[in-house]
Amino acid sequence: MILEIRHYTLKAGRREEFIEFFEKSNRQALRDAGMLVFGPLRDLEHQDKVHWIRAFASIEERERLKGSFYDGPVWNKEIEPVAMSMIDQMVAELTETTADFQTFDGSKALA
Repeated sequence: MILEIRHYTLKAGRREEFIEFFEKSNRQALRDAGMLVFGPLRDLEHQDKVHWIRAFASIEERERLKGSFYDGPVWNKEIEPVAMSMIDQMVAELTETTADFQTFDGSKALA
């Protein structure tokens, strides 16, 4: 399984607004596009940071789903204009689970 761990530094004072938008609009749009999404998460050390994770069965699935989503109307007309106006900096770390990777409840992850 491929996990993309995303770290966003938001414009000063915009974190709660971003979280609300993410929870009400962005997360569902990503899920509707076929992505597994976990988050958002408040950074406890930096008041303008948010983290979230999305998961894919493979690198190929990641490329396919991202291409379809980011080239589509939901991103371009509904999500991007709002979300990007709140983000100052983004960093994404691409990781792969190990053979014995476990979820929070101790079960083995899919793929």
